[in-house]
Amino acid sequence: MREKQVEQALVKAVKRVGGICPKFTSPGFAGVPDRLVLMPNGKLGFVEVKAPGKKPRSLQLFRMKQLTDLGFQCFVLDEIDQIPELLERIGGDV
Repeated sequence: MREKQVEQALVKAVKRVGGICPKFTSPGFAGVPDRLVLMPNGKLGFVEVKAPGKKPRSLQLFRMKQLTDLGFQCFVLDEIDQIPELLERIGGDV
């Protein structure tokens, strides 16, 4: 399975529960997570999507720590079966 397949499954799952999952790019601020997960009732999570078994680079981990230090939720997703728990933790009813 490839990263793209995991990412597509995330986008579909978020839509299914009433949220949106835009691609997140930030020119001049490298290493930000791949996706924003925006759920009903103002729930938000940042998700770094990886191919199964792959790990985030050190810059990605640093950016995720910056975001979590500010109080935001950040996740690494590398398996489709992790999606329901991830959405539940962000605050969606799945």
